[in-house]
Formats: sequence, structure tokens, C-alpha cells
Amino acid sequence: MLDQLQLSTFEPLVGQRFVLRRDIGDATVDLVLAEATALAHGEGRPRTPFSLVFRGPAEPVMPQRIYRVDHEELGALELFLVPIGRDAESVRYEAIFT
Repeated sequence: MLDQLQLSTFEPLVGQRFVLRRDIGDATVDLVLAEATALAHGEGRPRTPFSLVFRGPAEPVMPQRIYRVDHEELGALELFLVPIGRDAESVRYEAIFT
């Protein structure tokens, strides 16, 4: 399903809640989709590459890896998330689609 997703899938979802499922029991972390941005288009690619940036709580900082992320409309997605920044209130995570 991930290969079917487009930037246009996520643009209307900016500001909405996604739920990251942790491996510790039923623990979850709430994320908010902060940005959905087109990246430079590579030749021969079936879709325009894009980036999603999520904002989560300052703690815990989730390490870089694949997580199950649930959304009310999209359902469950397996996303490779990378922490890209942190401030006093939050941590930002990025997922890249090529």
C-alpha cells in the first residue's frame, strides 16, 4: 500500500493526529502531521518523492526505525521514521517516500 500513497494523500491531513505503536505492550505515542512537502523529482520515478514531518512529545525520543503508525482514515501504515530535531516541547520525525 505504501507505494500507492502520494503527497496529495497527506496534504489534507496536515495538523491531524497519527498514533505510533511502540513495542512495549500497548504503549502509543501521539504524533501530529506537521508538514507534507514535495522533494526534487527524480527521473524515471513512478511518483514525485515527498517528505512527511511529524511532531511528537519531547519524551520519549523514538529511535530511527520502522514503526506502525495508525490514522483514522488511512488505517495502519508501516513507516520508517527518523528523529530530525528536538526542542523543549517536541521531537520532529521525518518519513521520506521515493
